[in-house]
Amino acid sequence: MPLPSKNAARRITVLFGVWTFVGLFFASQNYLMYSYRQPIRWTDSLIYALPEWYTWGLLSPLILTLGRRFSIRAYPLRHVPLHLLSCAGFAVIHLTVYSLVNMLLRSEYSTTAYVKAIQSTLIFKFHWNVLAYWIILGVQQGAGVYRSYRESELRSAQLQSQLAQAQLQALKMQLNPHFLFNTLHAITALIHTKPDDAERMIAQLSDLLRLTLDYVGAQEVALFQEMEFLNKYLEIERTRLGERLQIVTRIDPDTLNARVPNLILQPIVENAIRHGIAPFTKTGILEIISSLENDRLNLMVKDNGGGLNSK
Repeated sequence: MPLPSKNAARRITVLFGVWTFVGLFFASQNYLMYSYRQPIRWTDSLIYALPEWYTWGLLSPLILTLGRRFSIRAYPLRHVPLHLLSCAGFAVIHLTVYSLVNMLLRSEYSTTAYVKAIQSTLIFKFHWNVLAYWIILGVQQGAGVYRSYRESELRSAQLQSQLAQAQLQALKMQLNPHFLFNTLHAITALIHTKPDDAERMIAQLSDLLRLTLDYVGAQEVALFQEMEFLNKYLEIERTRLGERLQIVTRIDPDTLNARVPNLILQPIVENAIRHGIAPFTKTGILEIISSLENDRLNLMVKDNGGGLNSK
């Protein structure tokens, strides 16, 4: 016969300890209660109390299984009638087993005495047994509620962590390292030769970072907000590239309040400048166009670079 696993053995030990503690608690209550009327021995008190709670310990796995299979936490409470029947059944099973064990421990067993003991126990303990069933079930259901709450908290914490990571990732994507390093390099190159231009680029970069933080986490923005951010970016590129960059914007006023994905234009414009204008010595023209056609927003970014076939 295979031995129980360590986890199963640990659970059995914990349950045995719990039911032993409960049995000792009520044994001490019985001992003190009877000491005022007809004193009893401590061993007799244990014989009355421990079998009662060990029997509940043996029945509790079945009650817990019923509680998991037919939870009363879900609405509507369609499983309550089942547990009303079960509590009566377990109450009778418990007092039947308890009466037998108690008589055997006291060496007083006989069929007639056993039947009378069941009848007597049924009168005195049935309602308490029903209550004990609901206590066991309630503890299990309460533990399930707490576990669900903790799992919900854990999922919420994980979602918040994922959101923070997504926002940080979005911020990293917004502050493209290539653009940021180029800007800092340009500032370093200008700080001695053209300090005014360097100071202006620092101010422009500061404004761009502020707007980036203002819009972090936003999924959509109005087109005029997108253009505000884009213009701050283009001011830096214009300072960096000078007359090599010419910008033409044809933004239909009717499109300014249209909702667009946050930072939809900046990566496209940056790509156009990086690959279509910056590598060449000729003047680069960048066009940004918005229009409405049949209530649909059209956005276009064009440059006069060499195209995909240029080397």
